[in-house]
Amino acid sequence: MKPIRLISGFLTVGVWTLLSRILGFVREIMILSLIGPGPLMDAFVAAFRLPNMFRRFFAEGAFNAAFVPMFSSKLEGDEDPARFGRDALNGLALVTLILTALAMVFMPVLVWATAGGFGAERFDLTVGFGRVVFPYIFFMSLSALFSGILNATGRFAAAAAAPVLLNIFVITAMAVAWATSGAIITWLVWTVPVAGVAQLTLTWVAAARAGFALRPGLPRWTPDMSQMVRTAVPAALATGVMQINLVVGQLVASQYDNAVSWLFAADRLYQLPLGVVGIAVGIVLLPDLSRRLKAEDLDGARTAYSRAGEFAMALTMPSAIALMVIPLPLVSVLFQRGETGADDAAAIAVAVAIYGAGLPAFVLQKVVQPQFFARGDTKRPFHYAVVAMVLNAALAIGLAPVLGWIAPAIATTVAGWVMLALLFRGARGMGDSVRFDDRYRRRVPRIIGAALLMGAVLWGVAILLKPALGTDFVRYGALFALVCVGAASYFGAAHMTGALRLSDIRGAVRR
Repeated sequence: MKPIRLISGFLTVGVWTLLSRILGFVREIMILSLIGPGPLMDAFVAAFRLPNMFRRFFAEGAFNAAFVPMFSSKLEGDEDPARFGRDALNGLALVTLILTALAMVFMPVLVWATAGGFGAERFDLTVGFGRVVFPYIFFMSLSALFSGILNATGRFAAAAAAPVLLNIFVITAMAVAWATSGAIITWLVWTVPVAGVAQLTLTWVAAARAGFALRPGLPRWTPDMSQMVRTAVPAALATGVMQINLVVGQLVASQYDNAVSWLFAADRLYQLPLGVVGIAVGIVLLPDLSRRLKAEDLDGARTAYSRAGEFAMALTMPSAIALMVIPLPLVSVLFQRGETGADDAAAIAVAVAIYGAGLPAFVLQKVVQPQFFARGDTKRPFHYAVVAMVLNAALAIGLAPVLGWIAPAIATTVAGWVMLALLFRGARGMGDSVRFDDRYRRRVPRIIGAALLMGAVLWGVAILLKPALGTDFVRYGALFALVCVGAASYFGAAHMTGALRLSDIRGAVRR
């Protein structure tokens, strides 16, 4: 087999994802500044979550777990992958078209089911916004298919770059609306489906250039489609369980003023390292494992798995510690302006710290899950997800009377660690290829030690810079200095202890 350049793939996807998340921060900063926590933002967040929820359910969840391993295996075995891709495209298009049509008709029911605590004003706004943004799922689902094709062939750049377009379009639209005194929320809502068209166009053209110029046609029911559906249904249920966790959190938060907006802003912040590291690792590792298992390269599969875990931990641990140690400086500098005040920043910071405690679990899930999906096993992840869902709902609802709006964040973090423990336990019977190698076991404790040292340094420096972090304009430089000190302390300690070696990274990228 022609191997996928694993670390190079991680870095390619990670860099593009980092750019997307940075632009996403700019987008959220503009939304919080120009619209601010309140009925309009709550309604937009709830409406935009609907197509994103179903996108993760169909495209990034069930479909990705079923399609990518099968397509990768057919590509490795030269078993007419183009025909399989075309059949999958037509089937997915039909399903998402039907889903979109139903959502347009039953949008009030969807809003009631996902944000039932909204009053009449926010409810009506959410229904209206939802009918505009929901078609985004159709374009993004098809884009996910072409992204899967590109990832399976080792071409990660175009697929990773596609999400950047959404943020560019939205930022531009809000800037134009502000400059022309237009209705910012109207421009924001209508830009979402337009961006979906642009993302689909980009991945479609890239796949065609890679040799897979798929054209739409009538769906066909074939043995491959039957197998894909059988694999996809448990994955869809597992992803659906995860989305139920989000819905439960939103339902609890919708009982409290501005809480939906606070949790949304906190989610954006911790999603930065999760996207750059966890999602990048999962995207690259799944097709690589699938092709190695097809070629019976078990030693290579173990090495790929171990390096993915090592890469994930090396970047996740310092991020998690930073989110827990300095959440308020991060939030105040990024979000506190315009319609978002100091009280809002303090609330968001609390949620950020709690999500930070769960970040290693969220990222490592992306490392372990491909072991199941690459083997066509989507049933056990579904069973584990059900356990996590029940725990999440029990904690979110049960803790809300005592802890209030922050209960969903605590529930999400606890459920994330339980889900990871179940995945590790379930992977034990897959053989040596799913056991981390000696290098991983030797280096990870050193990575954790370096991250803890960085946390102590950040805590001390944050105390010294506290006056500057509370001063307009100066706070930007103070946060930059804080980040630089943290990065220097972590990478310095990691290098001295042997947790990270620059020569290893250079060699892995070349390979």
